[in-house]
Amino acid sequence: MASDSVVKLKNAFKSFGKTEVLKGVDFELKKGEILVLLGDNGAGKSTLIKCLCGFDKFDKFDEFSVNQKALSSKQINFKFMRNLGVEVVFQESAVCKNQEIYRNIFATRHIKKFGFIDKKTEIKVANELLKTYLNYTGVGLDAKSKALNLSGGERQGLAIARAIYFKSNILILDEPTTALGVAQQNKLTSYLKELDDVSIILITHSLNKAYELGDKFILLKGGKILKTAQKSDFKTLDSLYRFVE
Repeated sequence: MASDSVVKLKNAFKSFGKTEVLKGVDFELKKGEILVLLGDNGAGKSTLIKCLCGFDKFDKFDEFSVNQKALSSKQINFKFMRNLGVEVVFQESAVCKNQEIYRNIFATRHIKKFGFIDKKTEIKVANELLKTYLNYTGVGLDAKSKALNLSGGERQGLAIARAIYFKSNILILDEPTTALGVAQQNKLTSYLKELDDVSIILITHSLNKAYELGDKFILLKGGKILKTAQKSDFKTLDSLYRFVE
């Protein structure tokens, strides 16, 4: 029987100089699951996701597999992990505000025809993504508009739509709602709830959003996993607050 695991990590370590940041971390992410990483600043959350997406590397691990592919440290880099289906969306750099929307989608991964960038097709596909994921119909705003014309929540949604278009099945979201208003947070939440076949690793300090979205919860402290729980372990939001105390 095939495993439904899309990420498996065992006994991973990471240090910066003499400072140990990750100390024997292990967890598993399953298909379609939203895993929430919780913990105070300095707990190791940001370092963990940077190593998971290839921005950085673990110093060592016993096992690290993505989509059933066992990885070695030498293989891992950002491009390699992206090609495996891992996409990271950082809160402040999801898209470039001063670039056109279609350029944000296809930067470094262009559609080409006869060896040249096919701008016409890129714009067409980008407009389709705007309609599908952001409910835009082309009136007042289209793929040739600058991304700064989108709200914060819509820019996050665009980054997620970009990941789905390029067939990423593992999304890593770093504090996606921090700079968003309530309406924008709700719009982003609705995007995430619709991604049934996509697995998500979510860092958030909002326990309300964590409780609303999460299927599994991991509490990091001092570079170690202190606790792991399933959504079914929490009867109320208050029980999640007690979990992180």
